[in-house]
Amino acid sequence: MKGETIMLNIIKNAEDSALQVTLEGRLDTTTAPQLESQLMGSLNGVTNLNMDFEKLEYISSAGLRVLLAAQKVMNKQGQMTITHVNDVIMEIFEVTGFTDILTIQ
Repeated sequence: MKGETIMLNIIKNAEDSALQVTLEGRLDTTTAPQLESQLMGSLNGVTNLNMDFEKLEYISSAGLRVLLAAQKVMNKQGQMTITHVNDVIMEIFEVTGFTDILTIQ
């Protein structure tokens, strides 16, 4: 499948001080910068960040770095929750110790 572009779809819904971010596709070295710029530009005044991973198929170390950066920001101004994590991504979280850092529901 040469030339296939693996995309990340980022859907943001802001309501008052809450931000819902739904990710679809793959969060890897190619797409992580896109999420980082979208997230970091949206966290001003946000006290509740919810990330929905229901349609996220894969996360790489670059993606984990973005989550860590977002978690650090949210530690100062509120809370970050990750929901609908599939078994593949949950295993990555467990192996990397991210289950101890992130709030996963």
